[in-house]
Amino acid sequence: MTIDEELLKDEEENRRELKYIREQLPTDLKQKYSDDDLLFMTDAIGTYFYTSGVLESDSDEVDIDMEAVSDFVCNKAKEEGIGPFDPEEVFFVVEADLDFEEQDC
Repeated sequence: MTIDEELLKDEEENRRELKYIREQLPTDLKQKYSDDDLLFMTDAIGTYFYTSGVLESDSDEVDIDMEAVSDFVCNKAKEEGIGPFDPEEVFFVVEADLDFEEQDC
């Protein structure tokens, strides 16, 4: 696969994920966050999993503290000068992102 093809595939995956997340969010949050905000959140969620050690578990089932993930995303946004995001709202994005990843496997 060429770099251009890989980029197009990633872009399409991002569009599918954003659409899925928006469908799962409570009505009052569906339009609150821009696509850029949601992409930032999903990237921060990924960063959390790569840096927290959660992915290194040998267990088939991993207990994920979604509140900790939400807090991480909000703190990362604050560090980057994005937001502010409410951890209680970000929780719904985390939940939808995990559901998307789970059904996409």
